[in-house]
Formats: sequence, C-alpha cells, structure tokens
Amino acid sequence: MSFAFLSVPNWFLTPDFFISTFSFLVLLVFLILCIRNYRIDKNKAMLYLGIGFSFIALAQLAILTRKFGLYYDTVLTSYIGNSIVNYNIINPTNLLYSIGIFLYKSLTLIGLYIIYRLPEKKKSIKDVFLITYFVILSILSSDVVNYLFRITVMGLFALLSYNYYSLYKKNKFSNTKILSVSFGVLALSQLLFMISQINVIVVIADLLELASYITLLVLVIRILKHGKKKEPDGYNLRHAKYHPRKGRKH
Repeated sequence: MSFAFLSVPNWFLTPDFFISTFSFLVLLVFLILCIRNYRIDKNKAMLYLGIGFSFIALAQLAILTRKFGLYYDTVLTSYIGNSIVNYNIINPTNLLYSIGIFLYKSLTLIGLYIIYRLPEKKKSIKDVFLITYFVILSILSSDVVNYLFRITVMGLFALLSYNYYSLYKKNKFSNTKILSVSFGVLALSQLLFMISQINVIVVIADLLELASYITLLVLVIRILKHGKKKEPDGYNLRHAKYHPRKGRKH
C-alpha cells in the first residue's frame, strides 16, 4: 500500500508496479474467501471484514492504474494525453495523479475504518469525528495533509495489529496471529514511507509492504488447505476474526 505521491527510483519502477499488483491480487483473494465464509455460516463479521478489504483492494487498483499511466509510455495513454492537451483541457498527468491520489486515500481510509470498527457494535460521536476527519484528508492535498494521512494510516494499522495480538493472547488461534503480524508490518512500512527522503528507504518500505502481503498470502494458503476441517483448529477463516473462545495453539 505504498503512497503514490512518493518518489520511486527509476530502476525500481517495474518492481514497485508488480508489488502493487501482487498486493491487489492477495486482497482480492482474501475478499473472495471472506464472502465464501459468510455464505457458509452467515457471520456478518466476515462480511464486514471482506467489505473492508474490498475497499483497500480498490484503493490498490486505483494506484495500479495511476502507476501504469505514469510509469509506462503506452499507445493508449499517449493517445489520450495528446487528445487532452490538443483540446487544452488539462494536463493528463496531473489529472491522472489527482484522481489516483483521491481514490487511493478515500478508499484506503474507508476500508481501514470498516475493519477497525468490526469489534464495536454501537456508533458513537467518535465515528462522526473519524468520518469527518477522513473526508477532509481525502479531499485536501498538501504536504501537511499528506503527512497527516500517512500518520493516520500507520496508526490504524498499528491499532489493528494490537487488537488482533490482544485477541491472539486469548484464543491462541494462529490465523489471528498471522493477521496481527501482517498489520504490524504494514504499520512499519508506513513509518518508513513517512521518513522516506532517501530513495533507498522507499525501496525498503515497498519490500516491507511486499512481506506483509506475503504473510497474508500464507494465511490464504492455510485457509485453502485446512479450511474444510470442522474442528476449531485455528485454520478456518472464522478463527482470524474477533472470537474469544479458546483454541489449540499452533
């Protein structure tokens, strides 16, 4: 979930694009698993978890579209760009950049908010404040606002990692631990993105993001391999959510 407004070294453009593609595919598969599990046991927590990840996946898709248009000089982007310039509408690169950033920020914040709200049943004044805050961060664009956006995303990932780790200490389900680790690595990657004044730090942050989605992929593989088991062994997807019941430790 790298930030589109960061400078990526030219030699790392293609790896950066493929990392974003991999992240999107993992999120898409995770969404499908959430929907499948919801159809089996009608657990709304699984549905909301899937919806949250779907928004993050859409945010990743928005960034992929932007990166493809900016990183690669294709016939289609050149044709569209020349047409826009000839008709004096707007600079195509700036337009693509602005739309990509807006969609990325808004969809990311919506997805993280839904996942963060999972254990809470009642709405409060805090929710109104958060939604208002997220809308402002999505619409405005400046160095200060972008910095606040990065801090917000890092904070949400850190809170999610802490929440799932606290749950893991209660239920000992290995899927819960995997989610906690994945969110924790994502939080660390966002910290590096915030201090990424040096190109090499951007690369390290991107690689950490890749590691987090590889961790999620491990969770997906475990679910596909063991998900049909009926006993609560901690492999089924439902054992990754907020579930207080004790399970076997793996």
